Formats: sequence, C-alpha cells, structure tokens
Amino acid sequence: MFSSHDGLCTIGELAEHAGVSVETVRFYSDRGLLPEASRSTGGHRRYAPDAAERLSLIRSLRGLDLPLPDVRRILDEQDAGGAPDVLEAAVTDRLNVLGTELAALRWREAALRLVHECPPTERPDILRLVGSLTTPPSTASLARFWRAWLPPRMPARSVTAFLERAIPHPPDDPRPGQVLAFARLHAFVTQPCGKSNPCQPRAHSAAGAREASALYTGLAHAYDLASAEIRKGAQPCSGEALDGFIDAYASTYGTHDTPAFRRMLVGQLAADPRIDRYWDLTAEVINAPDSHPEPTPGSAHDWLLKALNADLRATLATRCSDGQTY
Repeated sequence: MFSSHDGLCTIGELAEHAGVSVETVRFYSDRGLLPEASRSTGGHRRYAPDAAERLSLIRSLRGLDLPLPDVRRILDEQDAGGAPDVLEAAVTDRLNVLGTELAALRWREAALRLVHECPPTERPDILRLVGSLTTPPSTASLARFWRAWLPPRMPARSVTAFLERAIPHPPDDPRPGQVLAFARLHAFVTQPCGKSNPCQPRAHSAAGAREASALYTGLAHAYDLASAEIRKGAQPCSGEALDGFIDAYASTYGTHDTPAFRRMLVGQLAADPRIDRYWDLTAEVINAPDSHPEPTPGSAHDWLLKALNADLRATLATRCSDGQTY
C-alpha cells in the first residue's frame, strides 16, 4: 500500500485498501476526521501509514450509527491519549436512543396488529384512539389528570410519590390489547370532568397542604399492605391495612378512629366520585393475560372499602347479639 519513497499513499490507494470509495475518504478528510499528511506538488492528498487504522476506526464507529460529532470527540480523546470515557458515554447514549426507537417500533407494530385484527366496524374508533398516542406513548396526560385530581398545595414530594404509584409504565413490548387499553386510558384522562369523569373526592376539601400529605402518605402505606393481602388471595378483612386506611382519613379530619367515624367514612367513600374506569384500564396495561393480576391503588382501595364494610357488619352483628342498639 505505502510503496512511495516517502511512505505516504494517495487517496485512491487508501480507499482501495479500506474497501471504500474515494468520495468516502474525501468526506471524512473534509470534516477533519481523517487528516492528510501532506499534498503532492499537483495538490493531491497524501496520507500517513496510520490513516488506514484511523479510517477503519471511523468506519466501525459509524457502523454503530454514532453521530459524526461523537466520532470526532472519540478520535480527539484517542489522539490525546485519554481514557475511553467519551466512547463509553457515546455508546450509552446511542443505546438509550435505540431503546426508545425499538420501543416505538414495537408500539407501532402492536397498534397495526390491533387495527388489523379488530372487526371492521370498530376500526374507525380504534384508529381515532391509537392515533392520539405518540410512540412510544407519553404519560404526561395521566400526570396532568392526577395533578388536577389531587388536593391543591399538596407537597411536591407527596405528589411525586403518588404519581409513581398511580401512573402505569407503558410496556416496552406491548400486546395489541395493551395498546388499546393505554389509548382508552389517555382518552379517559383527557375528557372534561363530568358524570363519567368526576372531579375530586370530598375528603380533599377538608385537607390543607399538611393534611393532604398525611392523607396520601397514609393511603399509600395502606394500599401497599392491602396489595400484599391481595397477592396472597386474602379476602377483605380487618387488620393493619384497614387500620392504616382509617387512620389516614381520621388524621385528615382531625379526629380519631371510632365506630362512629367508620360509619361516616363508609358512607362518604360510597358517595365520593370514583374513577374505576381508570384503574380497570391501568390493570389491562400492566398485566399480562396469563399472569396473576398485579394490584393497583384502585383495586387496593376497593379491597379496603370492602374490608371496612365487612368490619361494620361484624360490629353490628356483635352488638345485636349482645342486645345493644346500633
């Protein structure tokens, strides 16, 4: 390759050795990635022996789809004899980008399968639903819904903790049914408040900033305990989960956990706005068809409400057997 008297080669010789076109070598040279050693008297480019290895590295980096600015930084770091930190950072960034791109492709594939497999009469509605989603889908609309639902002036830390529990993470490799469930969830949270999409529970009106934080911190703990019971297949019952659930509301109202308070609370919770549709769709998004359903805050709340009703019935039965009025 380097047969000239000065040990340099022409652009054509370098291109032939590397198995690329002259235009490719010129492209990298013009962008400063492949420096020339000199120019001939006729103005032709001449390259040093290390140009072949440098060109091979450039092609390898570009073959990994690393952008030219990243390739330049990697070469500059190599020229300076530094550690390969820039290369590691560039590869990590590219992996993250590819992960997002692959997730987007999987969501598009699942959406196409959904449209392909659904009955023709349902396609217009399904196209409208899935057409409103980005790929991969964003959870921003769900976050906006909950920020409007939660009590005003609730501490940011408490809001963030609740959002982490309440917002389902879109699966990276969804089934068509999960795409449809997430699209319906997006449609649910973006519709105006009304009968099918109520606004706020009355408990929020009694909660200031401090009380709201205590309410949702206590509810989160109670939901965790109830979720553990649900995973074990336990029926709704009295216990630590229910006690924590009641205490969270009692603290909000500045009172104590008494039978009278429990009677008042069960009536209020039964009358408060519910978003069962949100939790049903959330369960469809996060659960595989053949797996044991993973509890959501909604299913945990329902379990606790049933436990509260069962506890009140048991208390009533005990009082009646003792001849007490209730």
